[in-house]
Amino acid sequence: MDNSGKEAEAMALLAEAERKVKNSQSFFSGLFGGSSKIEEACEIYTRAANMFKMAKNWSAAGNAFCQAAQLHLQLQSKHDAATCFVDAGNAFKKADPQEAINCLMRAIEIYTDMGRFTIAAKHHISIAEIYETELVDIEKAIAHYEQSADYYKGEESNSSANKCLLKVAGYAAQLEQYQKAIDIYEQVGTNAMDSPLLKYSAKDYFFKAALCHFCIDMLNAKLAVQKYEELFPAFSGSRECTLMKKLLDAHEEQNIDSYTEAVKEYDTISRLDQWLTTMLLRIKKTIQGDEEDLR
Repeated sequence: MDNSGKEAEAMALLAEAERKVKNSQSFFSGLFGGSSKIEEACEIYTRAANMFKMAKNWSAAGNAFCQAAQLHLQLQSKHDAATCFVDAGNAFKKADPQEAINCLMRAIEIYTDMGRFTIAAKHHISIAEIYETELVDIEKAIAHYEQSADYYKGEESNSSANKCLLKVAGYAAQLEQYQKAIDIYEQVGTNAMDSPLLKYSAKDYFFKAALCHFCIDMLNAKLAVQKYEELFPAFSGSRECTLMKKLLDAHEEQNIDSYTEAVKEYDTISRLDQWLTTMLLRIKKTIQGDEEDLR
């Protein structure tokens, strides 16, 4: 069946669902099981939504899922309503990002009301990702990652909470909210160094925290590096710590060539990602006479 055929079938199902809802509101239905008609309508709306999905009519699919969700709420089936709002959100993601967020927020309200905070946290991440990629509103993405981290922490899902917090730290640093980023990197780094599995990643978090300190002030960065070496001796021997010390020396001497050389040397073994490149360029610009690119 082609898409137009599927769409026509979905439209017929919508009409049938609407009839069921109307019939459920009649006087006799009220006396003789109007709720079973509503249940049938829920099922038909969901079938229509899936047909619209097959026809790739994402907005119509989202709307049909929303209709089903509203009826589930009428029947006090909160869990089913939340599931339909999530399905609606996923359909709208492909057509109307803002409407996708609205639907996911409705689902989150229901899940938090039911005490299902881990699921609510997962959907806050979905919303954050829409703000990151579709709507490009980083402040709002940060807010949803923070909310997600809070819910995960409350449920003792610390590694999931940390993943969200690291997203927050990365964006906070890009927005020049350095102290906020430092607090997160230090907190996650301190937790990581106590875990045999995560110990290796602690040096990366302390390195990022030190770079954020450097963006504020060189003395800050120097003291931070000393503090991290005392706190986590394995940081001392790391390539990240060596790079930080070379950068601090180059900055102190206002020697742009040494700075660039140190970064190039590090980059040959550990490729610089976009975030590190941004931070290193910001620091480089504080050295006098900077007229060239980082690499």
